[in-house]
Amino acid sequence: MANLSTLGRRIRFYRTRNGMTLDQLSAACDTATSQLSLIENGKREPRLSLLGVIAEALGVSVSDLLREEAPTGRDALEIELERAQEGPSYRELGLPALRPSKSMSDETLRTLVGLHRELDRRARQAIATPEQARRANTDLRLQMREIDNYLPEIEALADEAVATVGHTAGALTHRTVAEMAEHVGLSIVHTDDLPHSARAVVDMEHGRIYIPPASIPGGHGLRSLALQAVAQTVLEHREPVDYADFLRQRLEASYYAAACLMPRSSAVPFLEEAKRDRAIAIDDFRDAYGVTHEAAALRFTNLATQRLGIRLHYVRVAGDGTVAGAYENDGLPPPLDATGSTEGEVVCRFWSARRAFARKTRTTEHYQYTDTPAGTFFEATQTGIGSDEYSITVGVPYAESKWFRGRQTPVHETSKCPDVSCCRRPADGLAERWTGRSWASPRVRPYLFAPLPHGTYPGIDDRELHEFLQSHADDSPIPSNGAV
Repeated sequence: MANLSTLGRRIRFYRTRNGMTLDQLSAACDTATSQLSLIENGKREPRLSLLGVIAEALGVSVSDLLREEAPTGRDALEIELERAQEGPSYRELGLPALRPSKSMSDETLRTLVGLHRELDRRARQAIATPEQARRANTDLRLQMREIDNYLPEIEALADEAVATVGHTAGALTHRTVAEMAEHVGLSIVHTDDLPHSARAVVDMEHGRIYIPPASIPGGHGLRSLALQAVAQTVLEHREPVDYADFLRQRLEASYYAAACLMPRSSAVPFLEEAKRDRAIAIDDFRDAYGVTHEAAALRFTNLATQRLGIRLHYVRVAGDGTVAGAYENDGLPPPLDATGSTEGEVVCRFWSARRAFARKTRTTEHYQYTDTPAGTFFEATQTGIGSDEYSITVGVPYAESKWFRGRQTPVHETSKCPDVSCCRRPADGLAERWTGRSWASPRVRPYLFAPLPHGTYPGIDDRELHEFLQSHADDSPIPSNGAV
């Protein structure tokens, strides 16, 4: 139902369209002019019986009056201005409310509304602190741990999508991905003028997905980008209301893309066979579907517990030893800060995730057993170089190592973390030796200070995005057989 302000404006719109004065409508409804004036100004809620009389007098239905949309663009702006002035941010200024008059131009009204939108955006940006972002990330990680990182509803949607295009096994081709997009009314268009802050752009009005013309490092980049864009439509995502909602949508879109690239209908039998052979290996899983090592490792975390009965942990670590992403349901305690967040924390130097950086030959995975206060774990780590050096680790408790290739490794390390004597405190005497005789300039982690990116989607420049969409709005539709 429309709010009182919208309802009043819709009554006034139909009254003036019919050429009726307030007195004439009052007489037709057998009610006081002052009462109708209060209703039109959004100051009084009419009884349903009176609303029916008003609708009959105006020659419209009650549902016409109760619609949520403002009757005109001008009314929409005036309503938005009223609501903005009723908000806490404006009230704190102690300024009087400005009521739009008939003499106020539309341009002036748009300017005032634009100022209020910007004030609201800045207020929300100030609220979205790095600490809140970290808490949101932590909450999502804990939620996924509770369900073993498995989303059956999205699995079912992905199964349906790959079955619709007749895909049964192996790597998805670009052509197949394009067909999957076409099934939801989207065509894939390659362009080299994407906004610098956007990985992909979906033009819902014209049914297009804009992605880069060349694959990003990893080989599966364009397929994954396109499928994540398709996911926004399939999963019916709307503009995120906050950073936590944005994270959830990103996770769901990435999950859908991975479930299409590595469908459970073929991935589970592949992994079950590897388990029977006691030869589970992420690099084999990766090569079978033509994806990156990281994508294969993350997909393995989706299926390992629910479909193979294996509890595990995953961690991506930057070259400086800091955690970029982690998941665990096997009891391995990741490094945590005071908020419970692990992103940005430094992992123990004896973990496989860091020991792998010391190898001279990195073409294969690094295997090792690590003794920790929580037990012994078997880990397999692959290093890589993107914009920076990183490592991808999948590990399991010792009892589960029997299912994995590399379990014969003689490499064995001991970690006492989170005990600070393990690798966070200098050896006896070193601190005293260098106190007052040395000084180091620390490398500051930017996310500790920078507020979250602003805009409709965090990190996307709204102005650049809208200019991009406008520049492509009149493009000729891309024929489906040339989409990719």
